[in-house]
Amino acid sequence: MRPKGRWGEGESGGERLGIFPGPPIMCLVGPTGVGKSEVALAFADRVGADIVCADSRQVYRGLDIGTAKPSAADRRRVPHHMFDLVDPDEPFSAGRYEREAAVCLDALHARGARPLVVGGTGLYLRALVWGLCPGPQADARVRDQWLAREREAPGVLYRRLTEIDPIAAAAIHPNDLSKILRAVEVHALTGVPLSALQTGHGFRSPRYPVVMVGLRRRRDDLCRRIDARVDAMVADGLIDEVEGLVRRGVSEDLPAMRAVGYRQLVGALAGRCAVDEAIRLIKRDTRRYAKRQMTWFGAVPDLRWIDLDADTALDATLERLMACVDESAAVALNRR
Repeated sequence: MRPKGRWGEGESGGERLGIFPGPPIMCLVGPTGVGKSEVALAFADRVGADIVCADSRQVYRGLDIGTAKPSAADRRRVPHHMFDLVDPDEPFSAGRYEREAAVCLDALHARGARPLVVGGTGLYLRALVWGLCPGPQADARVRDQWLAREREAPGVLYRRLTEIDPIAAAAIHPNDLSKILRAVEVHALTGVPLSALQTGHGFRSPRYPVVMVGLRRRRDDLCRRIDARVDAMVADGLIDEVEGLVRRGVSEDLPAMRAVGYRQLVGALAGRCAVDEAIRLIKRDTRRYAKRQMTWFGAVPDLRWIDLDADTALDATLERLMACVDESAAVALNRR
């Protein structure tokens, strides 16, 4: 039997949070490259938790190296959930993640397992913890029309978003085609800006008892780690992985292939740039993505940060993580 730690033992976890019997949901978040996977694996192993993925790219089968999925050995060591759910050409949305992750958490709770949600996709974490604002179902006709216009005149979707919803446009990266398309689609179907729907929803009350802890590093340390990780991915066969996806006929226009690391190498394989240049762009764009993640997490209420440096030992991080969990539970108890 896997060992059990202090976090959420027996019924006490739910009682001290005062929401429902059973342990709280633990969320470990932070920017890409900060070291979440290593810490999560060790922490889950120590306390007997199951890891639940909150990463918008790790849901795709075949996108393994470039999304830094856990190895087969890691998955044998600790149960992992919400990975490899769909093929790259199958649609997957935050709404679908919300539904399937909720089913996963309910199943874990029913058998007394402890969920440890790990990831850096802010939208997925928000969908799981606070729910999504109500919106219309995807409309294939509207999407196809706008995607056709985007292929004819790249950038037209984002320009349209700046016209109809400047608040959403300011929050969405110009290269994030899937989010831009959804925002434009919502306005086309309802006449209401997506940002207005989100403001009305409020995202104020979490649907689960949750303890959210973030890992962060100094910017220069994080950038060094990102660059080293990209080099390691290339050494591990990232180029071959992308080439295999292209040979299978996976279109570069799909959201899965727009992920950092994949879109740059697809461009290199198509002859639009050299491989060395694609690797440089992967590093640059990953650093930029990490900065946007930190901006998003900076606005999350009650998130407790653990600051790491290059010399921080794993055991020390685990003890600080456990302390954050206990402190968060004590705060929640005092609010009762």
